[in-house]
Amino acid sequence: MNMYKPQAQQLDLLMVKEEEKRMPAKRVDIVSLRLVKETSLLYKDRAIRSPEDGYNLFKQFLGELDREYLVVMCLDVKNQPTAINVCHIGSLNASIVHPREVMKIAILSNSASILICHNHPSGNPVESPEDIDVTKRLAEAGRIIGIELIDHLIVGDGRYVSLKDKGYI
Repeated sequence: MNMYKPQAQQLDLLMVKEEEKRMPAKRVDIVSLRLVKETSLLYKDRAIRSPEDGYNLFKQFLGELDREYLVVMCLDVKNQPTAINVCHIGSLNASIVHPREVMKIAILSNSASILICHNHPSGNPVESPEDIDVTKRLAEAGRIIGIELIDHLIVGDGRYVSLKDKGYI
């Protein structure tokens, strides 16, 4: 019993008909997704109850930076942090952020909500029009997929601005 098909039949399996012309079949990758824990830190307050709580945890994580970092904190239903991810590293004065990159970590972490933070290396935490626009886009994306954006903090020299407190969320 010959288990091998003739070469012509094998070639036929690798080709598909599309509008009467033959094209090679498309190879589709089989993949899996997972989070990889890089390290951890202790947070004694356990839950985020205010912008100040978020700022205290972010400043512990961020330290001194010379470029803009956009960081996503994932929270469970009790507003307890479950994961922190550096979503984007920008330049000295800019960071391009897309909602899909921010929400990817939130979805993979099974988050109920997120808190985002970015630093201003200039030390001045005043929000820019771009910061406001990104915040509104992230809040809308979160509403659509069911992951609430609870705040967007901007950190500068020992101080912060909460875009929720300013009414942008």
